[in-house]
This record gives sequence, structure tokens and C-alpha cells, in this order.
Amino acid sequence: MTTPVGLVWAEASGGVIGADGGMPWHVPEDLAHFKSLTMGEPVVMGRRTWESFPDRFRPLPGRRNIVVTRRSDWSADGAERASSLAEALELARATAPDRVWVIGGGALFREAMAIADRLEVTELDLVVDGDTFAPDRSAWDIADEGAWATSRTGIRYRFLRLTRPA
Repeated sequence: MTTPVGLVWAEASGGVIGADGGMPWHVPEDLAHFKSLTMGEPVVMGRRTWESFPDRFRPLPGRRNIVVTRRSDWSADGAERASSLAEALELARATAPDRVWVIGGGALFREAMAIADRLEVTELDLVVDGDTFAPDRSAWDIADEGAWATSRTGIRYRFLRLTRPA
């Protein structure tokens, strides 16, 4: 059996997931949720997502960090390079994890939607400008819809788990 693939992201109104190489919000509860989902499992990300993390969080601790980039000479301490999503998944699955998590960015999410079985989305009740957007998830089924809560930073949010329609 193939190791399942999940996608995890936070999105503001209009599907915004990023702006200028980062997230235009701070919701500590979302970061804790992300950590609890991905801890101990391989995470696959694009190079710009890797570069968006503050130095002190690179590599993401407790997870195998696999970075997809077309730059053949790219390397970073604590990260493995893959030239494609397929190669990244092959690397990730070599250790027989329970799940592989794709964590960004937008282009990698769109490509991985075809093979994912689960989406973990933090919806933010927030309107912000952005330049990176979540893939369309309208055809997916909501398996778990958390209640709206308010972050200690004042932003309303809720966690959604979506599954591929039968």
C-alpha cells in the first residue's frame, strides 16, 4: 500500500495562503496545529516555502524536510533536495511513514491535489492581500469542521479536515 499524502495550509478569505514570501498573519494556534499534524512525518515543500521559514525553524525539527526545486545545485543543512514532487514522495516513502505532508507552496499544492487523500485547512476570518493562493477544494468533502475560535492574536479561525469525494 502506498503511503497516504496529506496537504496542510492556512488560508484567509479569497484563498490567500501567502504574500511576499510569507504568511500575512500570525495565528499561534494554527502553528501548534501544524506541528501536531506533521511531527515525526516527512514534510515536502517548495524551495520558496523553505526560504520563508525563519532560520531558527529550518529545518523543521522532528520531521524529515524534503525540498522540491529545479535548481540542481541547491542544498541546505537539514534538507534533502528533490527535483520533482514524484522524487520527493519517493524519498519520503522510503522510511515507511504513516503519512507524507505537503506543506507548500501554491504550485506544489495544486500538483499534489491529484494524489492527496486528505486536506487539513485552517480557515482564517481575515481579509488580506496576497500573491499565493490555495488550490480549489470545493469538490472535497468536509470530514471534520471545527468550531470558530479566536486566536490570542485576535484572528478568528477554525480547523477543517477534508477528504477526497468517494
